[in-house]
Order: sequence, then C-alpha cells, then structure tokens
Amino acid sequence: MKSNYQSYDFEKSRERIDDILNTSDTSFEEVEKIPSRDKLTFTNGFYVTKTSALFIDIRDSSQLPDKYKRPTLARIYRSYISECVAVINGNDDCAEINIHGDSVWGVFDSQYKSQIDGVFSTAAQLSSIIDTLNCKYKKKGIDPLTVGIGMDFGRVLMIKAGYNGSGLNEVVWMGQVVNGASKLCSYGNKTWNDKELMVSDLFYQNLNDDNKKLLSWNSSRSCWNGNVVNTVMNDWKNENCK
Repeated sequence: MKSNYQSYDFEKSRERIDDILNTSDTSFEEVEKIPSRDKLTFTNGFYVTKTSALFIDIRDSSQLPDKYKRPTLARIYRSYISECVAVINGNDDCAEINIHGDSVWGVFDSQYKSQIDGVFSTAAQLSSIIDTLNCKYKKKGIDPLTVGIGMDFGRVLMIKAGYNGSGLNEVVWMGQVVNGASKLCSYGNKTWNDKELMVSDLFYQNLNDDNKKLLSWNSSRSCWNGNVVNTVMNDWKNENCK
C-alpha cells in the first residue's frame, strides 16, 4: 500500500488497539464462499471453510541480481510477474491475487470439486507459461527460470487490516490453506526428487481421477507432486523452442 503521511498520535493509537482487542468473537462469521471484500470492516472477519490457495515462486531468485544488470533484471521480473498474474486472473474462481517479491499467489473459491480441478488447471498453465518465458529468454541470452508451485485446500481467515481512518488497508489472508500452499511451493523443484507442482493430500483427494493420475506421492515431503503442463501451450513450446 502507498503511504500517505499523517502525524502519529499515541492517544488515538491506544484507542485503536482497544477497539480491535474488544471485538466480539461473533463478528467472525463462518462461510463457505469467499465474500466481497466490501463486507469487511476493521472489526469483523470471515472464516472461509472451502478455499484453495496456489503459490508460485522462483528457485534461487536471490542469485539473479548477481547475474544480470538492473534493466535485464527488471525485464525478467516484469515478464514473469505479468504473466503469472494473467494466468491466475484467468480463473474466474480467483478472489484475490497477491505479489510478494517473486512470489505470486491466489486464493480461490472451492466449494465444489470442479473448482479444485480448475485451480489445478491454472497450475498447469503456470508451468507452461514458465516454459514459454524460458523459450523467449533463451533468445535474449537469459538463463531459464526454475519455479516451484504449491496448492492446498481448506480453511482461511479473511480480515481487513491497516490503519483505520487513513485509507491505508489491505485484505489479509491467514490460516492453514495459505501457509500450506506457501510451504509446498517452497518444495517445488528444490531437489532432484521434487517435481515442480506440489499438492497437499487434501487437495489431491478432491481432484478428479484423470488429474490424480498426473501426480505421484513424494514421501520425503508428505505430499503429491508432478510435472504437469497445459497441452495447447506445450504444443506451442514444442513447435517454437527448438
């Protein structure tokens, strides 16, 4: 969020703390579908019981500034973030997209198993857009990116957090599903035994049989993993990236 300077008032700070800490437990409604962010205030929140989270980030991204000059580095990050956001935004069950450094992640409505399969399809598109980027990077003399992708299904807490009265606020997502997907993402392509896509067991159990067949059990990570691509996008790569 962009700052908008306001002189700090310690007395008002104490009042805001009391307002937050005195919030009633009944202000946190349990729902299955992610509500509109317009329903959030600084005193309520929602426990969303059926959501999926998907994370993607770059392996060894800390080494990139040592390999490339700033203009090239900016082009790598801009193209990578641009297309990851575009792919995730193309899933109409996605409620929110976040960018933290080179990590791009989304939260999705997942009341139905078909929606979970849709998140898995989005992950396959992400894998293929990385292949497409690497194809174009090669022509510019840029080394390929390696990424990890993680997915989890479960419950999330959705709140509005920030500086009340200032216009500075964000929707914050926390809980098992976000933490789980982030952790699984960190495993993707980390070792020779880790595939690109990492999926929690609960997410896996809700996939259709065809998608399940694309994954195998990773005993060292206690999750399912696989290298899965979008067939149409992969056909383009095969034809254009010799």
